[in-house]
Amino acid sequence: MLKPREKTPDLTINLVNDTEWTLSKQDPKTFTLLIVYRGIHCPVCKKYLEALQTKLSEFNDLGVNVIAISSDTEKTAKKTYDEWAIGDVPIGFEFPIEDARAWGLFISKGIKDEPETFIEPGLFLIRPDQELYAASIQSMPFARPEFDALIKAIKFVKNEDYPARGEA
Repeated sequence: MLKPREKTPDLTINLVNDTEWTLSKQDPKTFTLLIVYRGIHCPVCKKYLEALQTKLSEFNDLGVNVIAISSDTEKTAKKTYDEWAIGDVPIGFEFPIEDARAWGLFISKGIKDEPETFIEPGLFLIRPDQELYAASIQSMPFARPEFDALIKAIKFVKNEDYPARGEA
């Protein structure tokens, strides 16, 4: 289980714009916001990432670099990028299920039109030195952190130099 104040595993993932993203090469002023979404099959993910799109400038103003990733294939991730209103959100694909387990994420077996297996949602705030600050991990598509509340919390953390909690 990942704990706050501990270094996260490194992560390298391909993006839909044909570039590669590596966590250890990020240099955010405040945090990297890593969002794991279920995939194109999830209407809740669509709504969530479209809401993220509307908040990107606020995260950028706070010194937060944002990325959203899933275990979807390249083809499916590019379709997601083209069809959802998320044009400025960096989208990564083919996040390995075993790597997701190392991050403490839940894995589901598909039902109906879902992939055979896929990763359930997670949100990670990671300091520039790759230390985990906070995590929110779900076993269902519901109950994700709201972006306005997260933005407010990040402002508080910056202003009060509030430490990561949950490390015990």
